[in-house]
Amino acid sequence: MHFRDIFSLAFRSVTGNRLRTGLTVAIIAFGIMALVGILTAIDSMKGSIYSSFASMGANSFSIRNREMMIRMGNGDKATKGNKRTKVKASNRNKPIKYQEAVAFKERYTFPASVSISFRATGIATVYKGDKKTNPNVQVIGGDENYLSLSNYDLQQGRNLNKLDVESGRNVAILGSDVAKKLFGEDFKDIINNTVRVGDIRYRVIGVLTSKGSSNIMSADNVVITSVNNTRRIFERPNASYQIGVSVKDITQMDAAVGEATGLLRIIRGLAFNEEENFYISKSDSIAEMLFKSLSTVTVAAAFIGFITLFGSAIGLMNIMLVSVAERTREIGVNKALGATSHTIRSQFIYEAIIISISGGILGVVLGMMVGNLVSVLLKTSFIIPWVWITLGISLCAAVGLASGIYPAVKASRLDPIVALRYE
Repeated sequence: MHFRDIFSLAFRSVTGNRLRTGLTVAIIAFGIMALVGILTAIDSMKGSIYSSFASMGANSFSIRNREMMIRMGNGDKATKGNKRTKVKASNRNKPIKYQEAVAFKERYTFPASVSISFRATGIATVYKGDKKTNPNVQVIGGDENYLSLSNYDLQQGRNLNKLDVESGRNVAILGSDVAKKLFGEDFKDIINNTVRVGDIRYRVIGVLTSKGSSNIMSADNVVITSVNNTRRIFERPNASYQIGVSVKDITQMDAAVGEATGLLRIIRGLAFNEEENFYISKSDSIAEMLFKSLSTVTVAAAFIGFITLFGSAIGLMNIMLVSVAERTREIGVNKALGATSHTIRSQFIYEAIIISISGGILGVVLGMMVGNLVSVLLKTSFIIPWVWITLGISLCAAVGLASGIYPAVKASRLDPIVALRYE
């Protein structure tokens, strides 16, 4: 018999028992859905993370007094920006003072831009007349280089200038979310108008272009003023300032980090045998930290999917063995009419593969839909996970082949005379 004839027989057998076939397809589909769905969701999260941290620029790094720690879940382990080093207890997490940050900016001669910033608060409420924002606005003090280093663009108005920074006067640049909340969608008459941050009035000198904030990081719900203004109004004991550096040539990133490390050691008065009491984080390394944490979830998702597929393979093999027992007389008739052992074996293998691939295709479609729900929530682009689609269907084909071989061999070895006598 030709392939087309054998395949037609297998397809008619599969569709002839719809309930059994449907249950088997559903078992396989749920296994593939778990695998493809979770992995697609993780790809969506990675896309959102890349989009969030792209705002910091691939050619920049920041200097803080504390390690960057990103905790995933409720576990005790956290991912750190640098390897923990031995630092004298009295120096650990020592704040970077404003004077030290200014000295670094003045003395750093590498071809790069340097910015000093201070996150004053993340729970501010901004008022304009009877309108107000939610109490979750970030107030950040920066300098004339802060916008460019943070990859912000101005939609209206101007940037902070040196006079704004040196005088610390009450001027502010509003994020697009804050501006829309207080002045409406068109921002009419917003420049040189006044808003109130808490109890302090500020003159608006600019509005930022929206960055399209994700659910992971809001970049538009912000008010930016000068670093000296935040020193005057939001100063608190042991305040620590952040230094940002943007290198003009990305190939010189390592050299820039090395020079920054040496200069800040001198400014902070560290002895030759003392470790650094500050931490340098490259912008792209923060995203990589999150990806390493997400890799655990990926492994767990793959494990769940493979376990489900293993169970599906056992179930499929069992159903095929039952099918052989139920169709003993049919097999005997086919052999009596001239069907060879190869034909019978091929028919049962094709049946197993048809069932498993049908479950795989259904599982891939469902998994892609479930996974892209995360894309909708995170406002990222729709993802078609071609790698996981190929892997899922290939695994299902392999499961079908492996599950169908033994029942097919058993069916092909039936004696036609004994089979014809079977009741």
